[in-house]
Amino acid sequence: MTITNENCVVAIEYEVKEAGTTEVVDTNKGAEPLEFITGKGHIIPGLENALSGMAEGESGDIMVSAADAYGESNPEAKQVLPLDQFEGVDLKEGMTLYGQGENGETVQVTVTSFDDKDVNVDFNHPLAGKDLMFSVTVLGAREATADEAASGQVGGAQGESCGSHGGGDGCGCSH
Repeated sequence: MTITNENCVVAIEYEVKEAGTTEVVDTNKGAEPLEFITGKGHIIPGLENALSGMAEGESGDIMVSAADAYGESNPEAKQVLPLDQFEGVDLKEGMTLYGQGENGETVQVTVTSFDDKDVNVDFNHPLAGKDLMFSVTVLGAREATADEAASGQVGGAQGESCGSHGGGDGCGCSH
C-alpha cells in the first residue's frame, strides 16, 4: 500500500538532523510513532509531500528545504525586551521560553543574549531557516474513518486498514 492524497492515517518513525550535520534535533525512535492524517497540515509540508508514494514498511532519507519546513528566518521576529519582564527566570543563552501571545495563543521564544538591562529574544521557530534531513520509516497507513476525516484527529487503532476495503472510497491510499 502506498500513501497518496488526503485522509489516510499514517504512522511514521523518524529522526531529523539539520542538513549537513550529525546532531539529531528530534526523533521518536524507540517511542510512540507519529500519527497524522494526510492533507490536514499536521506535519511540515515538505515531509508530507515526500511521504506521498512511499509504501508501508518503506524507509528513506528525505531532504526538506527550510521553505518547506519551518520557513525562512524572519529578522523582524527578533526583539529586545527589558530584563524586568523576565523577573524570576534564570536566563541562559539559547534557552526556550513559552509565553502568551496577543490572541491568547502559546508563543515560543529563544533567548539569544542578555545583559543587565535587556534580553534579546527570537520568536522564529528554532529550526527556521534550516534545511532538514529526515530518516523515516512508514510503520502504517490506513484510510481515516469518517469521524477522523471530519475532525482531523487520529482516533487510534480502531479504524479499518486500507487493505480491508480495497483502498477505494477516496481515502487516497493505493495498493
